[in-house]
Formats: sequence, structure tokens, C-alpha cells
Amino acid sequence: MSDECFRHPRLAAVYDPLDPGRGDLDPYLRMAEEFGARQVLDIGCGTGVFALRLAARGFRVVGVDPAGASLDVARGKPGGERVRWIHGDATTLPPLAADLATMTGNAAQEITDPEDWRAFLRGTRAALRPGGRLVFETRVPARRAWKEWNREATYAAAEVPGAGAVAYWVELLDVSGPLVTFRQVYSFAADGQVLTSESTLRFRERREVETELVAQGFSVEDVRDAPDRPGREFVFVARRPESAG
Repeated sequence: MSDECFRHPRLAAVYDPLDPGRGDLDPYLRMAEEFGARQVLDIGCGTGVFALRLAARGFRVVGVDPAGASLDVARGKPGGERVRWIHGDATTLPPLAADLATMTGNAAQEITDPEDWRAFLRGTRAALRPGGRLVFETRVPARRAWKEWNREATYAAAEVPGAGAVAYWVELLDVSGPLVTFRQVYSFAADGQVLTSESTLRFRERREVETELVAQGFSVEDVRDAPDRPGREFVFVARRPESAG
């Protein structure tokens, strides 16, 4: 189940204007080229920012997301017809034989239940061709990113066409072991409406991720640093073996 900020039509419509700087996607574009991918599966594609960048570069792209409102935004963007959009998640995919599967924006942390995480990995593996890769990022737990999740550090505002002025900030609610819960607040000046979206993320240690990847049939090819956030995130490159042997 996706969070309210992705499911609610009014929130999905302002998602991109409130997060316009997506330089974090550039390394994923470079990896798609590095690996010689032709078909890319963008898991948790949201409003389609990365999927559309890939399509504009000539990749064949499938974008999947459980939030219908976000997919509606993605479909309505210029070039939206170039991408095959699927309403669902990695466990409900048709046969694809993708060269590369990506999960950007720390979306992997939104899968908090261990069995759901295993199902995600199995479903993604099945969607890849033999030799295909899965690339995703997750925050380094020791850096305690949640320490910066407060109004003072996260406040942003934007003038959104069709919506007017919108203010946004984050409030930390709870830290329980590897699970961190926070609230996102959206304030619409046009009519004074305030909408909120609560999210829980799972912070996984590197060894935990590597162990589960291997258990679900991947080999861990590399663990990289996010070039735009050095020391703050793990970027995992996992590969489906060429054969069962």
C-alpha cells in the first residue's frame, strides 16, 4: 500500500514542484548506459520523472507503481505515451525479461515488512532476464537521517500551476529500532486546506540487505556510494545469475 502523499490526487499533483531538483537520478541514468540496458523496469515510478528521462534517452521503459494518482500524473506528462505504465507492484508483474530494474528515491525503505521485502526481491528477479540487474538505494542507518526530519530543516514552498502556493514540511513521529515514522504536511494557501501523509521507513544495515539478496537468488555485484550524497546511502547493484547453476 502506498502512502497518502502518492495516492491522494491533490498531493500527487504537487509532488514534483515541491521536489524539483532530481540530480539523484543522474547516476541511475549513467548506470543504465554502463550496463548496456535496453529495457528498464522502474519500480515505484511514482509521477514518472525517472521513467520519462529514460524513455527520452531511447530506453524501452516499464514503470510500475501501486499509487493510481501518481500514475495519472505520469501518464499526463509530455512523452508519457512512450512508457508502459502498470498499476501494481513487483509481485504482480507480467513476464518482462528486463535488462535492468531500478528503485530510486530510497523507495526500497518503504517496504517495511520482512516478508513483503522478500516477495519484492523474488518478483523483481522474475521480471529480469538472466544476467539482468537490480539497482536500488537505501540510507545508511548510522547516519541517522531522521535527525534532520523536522520543520526547520525540511520546510519548502512552491507556486504550483493550478494549485497556487503550497508549503511543505516534515515532522518526526517515532523511532523504533529500524523503523522510523514521520508525517509530511502540505498547506494549500488557495483554500487553507492542510493535508498530511504518514510514512514508515525501514533502515537496513548493509549486511542485512546483502544476505537477503543472496537468499532470494541474486548475486551482489557491487555496493556503491551515492555520488551526490557521499557516505549517506548504499547503492546496491545485484544481478540475476545467467543460469540456475
